[in-house]
Amino acid sequence: MSAPEFSRIVDARSLPREALKVSANDAECAALAKRFGLVAIKRLGATVNLVEDRDAVSANGRLSARIVQSCAVSGEDLPVMIDEPLALRFVPERPVDAEEIELQSEALDEIEYPGDSFDLGEAIAQSLALAIDPYAVGPEAERVRKEAGLSDEAATGPFAALAALRKSPPATG
Repeated sequence: MSAPEFSRIVDARSLPREALKVSANDAECAALAKRFGLVAIKRLGATVNLVEDRDAVSANGRLSARIVQSCAVSGEDLPVMIDEPLALRFVPERPVDAEEIELQSEALDEIEYPGDSFDLGEAIAQSLALAIDPYAVGPEAERVRKEAGLSDEAATGPFAALAALRKSPPATG
């Protein structure tokens, strides 16, 4: 497995008291854009407060990014701003039992880490990936749909068929 494109290792034993500001450089942005199938990542950053929470570390803050992705319909470049809250929880790696593991609902959003440190950068990168709308469309999408003979779901979906039936004259027989 290769190293993460955007790695920021944090020692869980000595957390910073002030908010941690993390940003990706140009090479990291380019590598992440390739990984996520984006045209470009112009900016990626986060401001995170790290707080010890028993044996875990809670990370709360904001993720912000400027990306360029392809429109899902036309393929044109589509600039997108992302600004979302971040809420992560890092927990020490647990030994794997041979028995079946049942996860508690609160454990589903936890990120396990081995040893004494975790990778905040990779967690931010994964949060960015989750924030990207894979079906985003740009201003040319409707024109491209019409040129290709495609119409929107409202015109062809089940409710459109029902509306057409209501407009049709009753069958005589």
